[in-house]
Order: sequence, then structure tokens, then C-alpha cells
Amino acid sequence: MKTIGSLLCASGLPPAEAKLLLGFALGLERAYIAAHTEAEVGASDGVAVERLFARRRTGEPVAYITEAREFFGLVFRVTPAVLIPRPETELLVERSLACLSARTAPRVLELGTGCGAAAIALAHARADAEIWATDLSPEALALAQENAARHGVRLRLLQSDWFEALAGERFDLIVSNPPYVASSDRHLRQGDVRFEPRRALVGGGDGLECIRIISRGARMHLIPGGRLIFEHGWDQGPDCERLLRELNYADVSDARDLAGHRRVCEGRFDP
Repeated sequence: MKTIGSLLCASGLPPAEAKLLLGFALGLERAYIAAHTEAEVGASDGVAVERLFARRRTGEPVAYITEAREFFGLVFRVTPAVLIPRPETELLVERSLACLSARTAPRVLELGTGCGAAAIALAHARADAEIWATDLSPEALALAQENAARHGVRLRLLQSDWFEALAGERFDLIVSNPPYVASSDRHLRQGDVRFEPRRALVGGGDGLECIRIISRGARMHLIPGGRLIFEHGWDQGPDCERLLRELNYADVSDARDLAGHRRVCEGRFDP
């Protein structure tokens, strides 16, 4: 008979990952696992645990195996239809909330919402806001709706290729974490990224194609004084700032993430 300890030792995974997956498979808390390594595990449960370990050893992201990822203090369901929310993107939400601090009942648009993490985090923090969220993928929109219901917030979800379905609509804030990886980037062949939807990652040859589309199109959908905020790659900050200035955005800035990298660019629309 296998025990919790023997399964963990044979997992071939970092201890934290092995404990997380074992806890998920058996419905056990980490504290219980740590205190009961000698506890026996039934044959069928042992097989279920080992199957999850095998999936992870092939490189499949833990978030896809457990269908869960925490973001901005909330837990979201994620599947291979969407990107896995990352800690760096919490800066996008923080900057958005700072920009909305002086506005009452603001209208907010998130482009490319994926599982809905950023839009839902904003709606959770600002119950007075009218939050719109778009995505080209029906699967992503269904997942965003499920996550919104889980957290008790309202989103207006639309299937749209960027601004295509938004004719005549204007917002106080437009926010996006668009595809910004260059098509030749070696990281596309490494780690979790290998399993994520490529269309949500790659932003053309230089990674800036979607950012250009959003930055140009946002001018038709922001109220005077409204702001555009978007995430970008660690080395794209200067190009993004230059782009916004060329498009006559004012008060252009680029916030740094916890690693010190430029990560979130923003500008004010002053027609």
C-alpha cells in the first residue's frame, strides 16, 4: 500500500508542485499532507495521483491540470482555451484602479479578456463600474462568464476582433493584456507557454502588432481624458511609449513590475 510520503517521493516533481497536485487529487489541505506523510492511500486514489504527476512531468501547466489559478486574491477557472493569469498582470489591474480612483461609475473596456481575470478583478474592486470585456474566442467568453458568476460580478461580454463589435461605444478606460510575444521568440518553445493558445501570445514579427492596433483604435473609443493601459513585454517599454506619443496620447508613462521591468504602458486621450 502506498502512502502520501511515498507518492510524493516518487513523483519526480518539485515538492511544492507534488503536494499541490496530490492535494488536488485527494481533496486534502497542505497542512494535512505535511502532518500525515505516513497515511495510506487507496489503490484507485494512488493511480489518480500518479496520473496527475505524469501529466506534469510532460510539462503540462499545473493550472491546466487543476483548472485553477489565483489572481488578485481571487481564484479563476482556467483551461487550455485561455492564457494562464500571471502575477505580472496584477500590475495592469493596480494601474487601472489608480486611474479610476477619481471617477464615479466609470465605463471600462477590457480587450482580449481570456478567462476574465483582469475584468473581474476590476469589477470586484469597483462595484459601481460598468465593465465590458471582449474576446475573439467563444470558449474564452464562456469561461469568463463562468468566472464572473463564481465571483458575483457583472460583465458585459462581447465576441469581437478588438474594436469590431464596439461601434459608437466610448469608455473612461480601455485596458488590455494583448498578445505581445514576437513570433520568433525562443520562449514560445519553453515551459508552460508551449501549452497555451498561440493566438493569445504572439503579436506578429516584433510582438507589437496587436499593441499598435489597440493604441490606434482606442482613440475612437475613449472619452476625452480617458486612458489606455496595456501590458507589454519586458523589453518593449520604450517602443510602446514612443508609439503612444506619436499617436498624440498625453501623460504617457510606463510602470515597472516587481522584477523591475517596464511592464504596463499608459496614456491619456486628449483630442
